[in-house]
Amino acid sequence: MFYHNGVNESVAENTPSTGAPQRLLIAASGTGGHLFPAIATARELRDYHIEWLGVPDRLETKLVPAEYPLHTIAVEGFQQRFGLGTLKIFARLLGSVLTCRKLLQQGKFQGVFTTGGYIAAPILLAARSLSLPVILHESNAMPGKVTRWLSPWCTTVAIGFDKAAQYLPKANTVRVGTPVRSNFLSPAPCDLPIPAEVPLIVVVGGSQGAVAVNRLVRECAPAWFEAGAWVVHLTGESDADALSLEHPQYLALPFYDNMAGLLQRADLAVSRAGAGTLTELAVTQTPAILIPYPFAADDHQFYNASVFAEAGAALLFRQEELTAEKLNSEVLSLLESPEKLQQMKQKTASLAVPDSAERSAQLVRRALNK
Repeated sequence: MFYHNGVNESVAENTPSTGAPQRLLIAASGTGGHLFPAIATARELRDYHIEWLGVPDRLETKLVPAEYPLHTIAVEGFQQRFGLGTLKIFARLLGSVLTCRKLLQQGKFQGVFTTGGYIAAPILLAARSLSLPVILHESNAMPGKVTRWLSPWCTTVAIGFDKAAQYLPKANTVRVGTPVRSNFLSPAPCDLPIPAEVPLIVVVGGSQGAVAVNRLVRECAPAWFEAGAWVVHLTGESDADALSLEHPQYLALPFYDNMAGLLQRADLAVSRAGAGTLTELAVTQTPAILIPYPFAADDHQFYNASVFAEAGAALLFRQEELTAEKLNSEVLSLLESPEKLQQMKQKTASLAVPDSAERSAQLVRRALNK
């Protein structure tokens, strides 16, 4: 369901003068998977005047205001099935569209770039009602509902995986990869106290952590320590047992800022399969064992992970089918086979699109300059 609580009205009311920068509204909200690609793209558009549309109390309220003016409109997800609340849903959607239309008109914006999610629906419909170009970036191999429903209305749909195009038959799709933060594209030292010569396993549960994966890893870790490996375990903040394992070769952290340096140092990752995480694994050439989040919308993490598994860049296991014994065996097998890890590393690198932000920015330029 969509509803709005008003928008920040502090946008320019005058038409840009000749030679003034073009005005772009970026709509991206919620998780790092939506925000980081949008921020990376925005930074490639330094000659544009950019403002941002987000949602109150989400990650963008912390990341965006330091760089771009932020407007907010509160949105919620669609109900799964049509029912008695359907008319109310569409009434709220209409209200959101009208609010977004007002923002676009007052701000004299000349186009919209969005990374999908529910915030994309009202701004996309509002922009198209004003005949403004819309570039939507879809990072997942299985596009989200809003992308599937509204992609034919977009000027261009930039996709992270080739596989996404088959679910968007009526859209103008262009494969650009998924933009990644610039610090992933150059050597970054890892500042954790890990000896240089030891194999390093990094466990990544995504932005919210992964309690089920954490439990499996803690069961397996003693055998990995015995094999000489160190483990950096990003537990998230919702695991009550996060500090239950102690060992000199084990570092448990709720989160870690220098993911670029950590993944560049890693020999192997045990990870969820969000598109943003997979992009970071690809550009850092990190082999992985992927355990998709089983409750992700449309099972999209499984589709993402399948791309890596089919390319030989990762091993893929459903969470419900993976035991501690199986995970332990697979990790030890890889640690004992440097040749296999090197092959996976090369396959992972083949999936990377290091200039994705530049490609996405170029699509914006083309659409706004037509």
